[in-house]
Amino acid sequence: MARPVPFQRSHFSVFQPLQTRWADNDIYGHMNNVVHYALFDTAVNEWLIEAGLLDIHHGSQVGLVVETGCHYFAELAFPDKIEAGIGIERIGSSSVVYRVALFRKGEDVAAAQGRFVHVYVDRNSRKPLPLPQKWQDALSALLLTDPD
Repeated sequence: MARPVPFQRSHFSVFQPLQTRWADNDIYGHMNNVVHYALFDTAVNEWLIEAGLLDIHHGSQVGLVVETGCHYFAELAFPDKIEAGIGIERIGSSSVVYRVALFRKGEDVAAAQGRFVHVYVDRNSRKPLPLPQKWQDALSALLLTDPD
């Protein structure tokens, strides 16, 4: 398995600004690996909310994370400001494969990048629901032409 090449900022058209926190650093002085996953989750859901797609309190549809993974290329640490590039690798009938890259503010090469897969389900039954057309249209605008 070949090591992936870091994404460039130019791969993405949408970015979410994120701030590292004091508690994000581990004993080695850099951001702990589990924080990267929390930042992926935060970036994607913040974008969905801002795009008017996700209503976390009253919406009938919610996204469940069914897969996630991360490749690390450079250390991040508090007090770094991060810009998360968000792209879409694939849109299924009820699932979305997001690609998220974490860039130190102003840098062109990703410090970390990963896959983040949501399956959208009914809030109460947890059964998969087809993505509404509004979602498909908004998500299609983020499709990456070369995700790897």
